[in-house]
Amino acid sequence: MPIQARRIFRLSLVVASALALAYAIKAPLPFLSPLFAFFLAAMPGPPLATKKILGLIVLILLTLGIGLLLIPLLLNYQITALLLVLIGLYFSAYLSVNLAKNLPGTFLAMGITMISAAGTVSSTLATTIIQALILGIIIATVCHSFFYLFFPEDPPKQPATYIESDEVIYNSIQSNWIAIRSTIIVFPAYLVLLSNPLAYMPIMMKSVLLSQQTTTMDANDAAKELIGSTLLGGAFAILMWYLLGLWVNL
Repeated sequence: MPIQARRIFRLSLVVASALALAYAIKAPLPFLSPLFAFFLAAMPGPPLATKKILGLIVLILLTLGIGLLLIPLLLNYQITALLLVLIGLYFSAYLSVNLAKNLPGTFLAMGITMISAAGTVSSTLATTIIQALILGIIIATVCHSFFYLFFPEDPPKQPATYIESDEVIYNSIQSNWIAIRSTIIVFPAYLVLLSNPLAYMPIMMKSVLLSQQTTTMDANDAAKELIGSTLLGGAFAILMWYLLGLWVNL
């Protein structure tokens, strides 16, 4: 089977199985499991080793735990908390853009914004979101490891070579500007999130993803993909709902 076909089958089965497993075990926020499964399966390469999985879980706990620490400040010292959020958003963008550490930067931004905002409604809600994120990562990793056995990558033939170019490598001044721009984009969305955390969580997630694009073209492409995938997903959800109505036992 060609490598392209194997990747498509692996991605589809990993996402579908993660979705089914999350709902089967009644996981909190089960829609997060297929989201993480897509992130893992979309990257070519073998699944994460056990040591890396444990490191990833520790990383998630640390980054999302920062959001828990911000909750008392948001409730009692709003100006101080908002300034700390600004600094944290800049640092998370700097990690993603300048240091090429996308996963820590993304989870740090999510912890600072989503967890802290959810905690203003209920501390139980904030801890539930953290538990759901960790369980989603575990489910996605298990599904990815299982289906990788049936649809593996080709063995590496030679070490990969990387060609440096001006379009890819940014100097520190450009990276700092991108991090500042990301902070300016995300912070207003965070203020909107504080007004109603339960309603505006998706806006916060998408603003973080869009803000860390390095060029205007990348941001436009990412925006089109997010809007297009949301509309297409909604259309297919409506279609599947009517199809399930043909056999009500399902």
